[in-house]
Amino acid sequence: MNQTNEPSARFLRACYGLPVDVTPIWLMRQAGRYMSAYRELRAKHTMLECIHTPALAAEITLQPINAFDLDAAIIFSDILPPLVGMGLDLEFVHGEGPVLHNRLERPYDIDLLATPPAEQTMGGTLQAIQWVAAELAPRGLPLIGFAGAPFTLASYAIEGGGSKTYQRTKALMMNEPAAWQRLMDKLVTVQADYLLKQAKAGAAALQIFDSWVGHALSKSDYIRYVQPHNTRLLHMLEQAAVPVINFSTGTTPYIEEVAKCGGTVMGVDWHLPLDEVWARIGTDRPIQGNLDPIALLAPWRELKFRVDDVLNQVNGRRGHIFNLGHGIFKETPVDNVKRLVDYVHEKTSGQ
Repeated sequence: MNQTNEPSARFLRACYGLPVDVTPIWLMRQAGRYMSAYRELRAKHTMLECIHTPALAAEITLQPINAFDLDAAIIFSDILPPLVGMGLDLEFVHGEGPVLHNRLERPYDIDLLATPPAEQTMGGTLQAIQWVAAELAPRGLPLIGFAGAPFTLASYAIEGGGSKTYQRTKALMMNEPAAWQRLMDKLVTVQADYLLKQAKAGAAALQIFDSWVGHALSKSDYIRYVQPHNTRLLHMLEQAAVPVINFSTGTTPYIEEVAKCGGTVMGVDWHLPLDEVWARIGTDRPIQGNLDPIALLAPWRELKFRVDDVLNQVNGRRGHIFNLGHGIFKETPVDNVKRLVDYVHEKTSGQ
C-alpha cells in the first residue's frame, strides 16, 4: 500500500501496520445481549428475524457504536445462516443455542448441498451492510463483515450443533476423506462468494471465524484437513482489496501453521502473550487481541491490570488492534465495556 491510498481510519491503518494516534479497539460480539437495547429488541424478534431483516440488523449493529467510542463496527449476523441456503434447517433454540435439524450424516448428504450465490440466501445481511456503511461513512468509522471458516461450519453441520468432542466431524473427516474434500470445496465456494459480496456491499474489512478448529484438531490434522482449504479461501479474498482478519481459538500450539494460511491480520485468543505470538509468526504481521473476555466481569483494578499487561506486550509495536480473545459474555457490565474502550485510547495516546 502506497502513501497515496493510505486509509484514514485508525482501525484500518492498524490492519496494515501503519502509524496510529491511539490503539484502535473493537470487541467481538460487541452488538449483542450484554446491552439492554439489544435484549429489548430480541424480546420481540427471533434471532433469524434480526439477522435477515436489514433494518433490525442495522439497528443492532449501531447500538454499541452509539454507546461507546469504538473504532469499528461489525455487522450483526451469525456464522451459521449461510448453511440454510445450502439446504440445512437451522433453529436458534432458547437455552440451547443453534440446532441443525437435518445434520450431515452420510457422504450423500454432502452431495445434496447447494452452493447458491449470497444474494439469494444472505440478501438481508448484504442490504444491512450497505445501510450501515453509509451511516458510518460521515463518522469515518469502518464496518467489518465476517463469515465462518470451513471447518467450523462443517463441524456444526455434521454435529447438528455445538460439540465437546467433535466425534462425528472427525469420524467423517478420517473415514471419508473424499467426502470431506467435497464438503470443504462447497464451503469455500459459498463463503468466498459471501465474503466478497460483503466487501462489495461496503464492508471495509473482513474477519473469518475458525472458532472450533483449535479445540478439535491436532497440528497434523490441521495441516492435512484444514490448512489447504483456509489457504484457498484467504487467497480468494485477496481480490476484495480490504484487510482480512484470520481469527481462530485454541490454535496457539500451531499458530505458525494458521498464519501460513494468509490474512492481513492474525486474530488470536488469550492463551498466549502477544509478544510470543509475534515472535512465532513474524513481527511484521498485524495482530488483533487478546484480552480474556472473562476479565470484563472482574472489578476495574483487575481488568485494568490485564489490559495493561496486553498493552505492555505490544510495547509500542505497530499493527495492534485491541480486542478480546473471543466474544463478550452476556453478563458483562456495560460500564466495564465503556471503561475498557476509553482506557485503551487514553493509555495509548501519543504512542
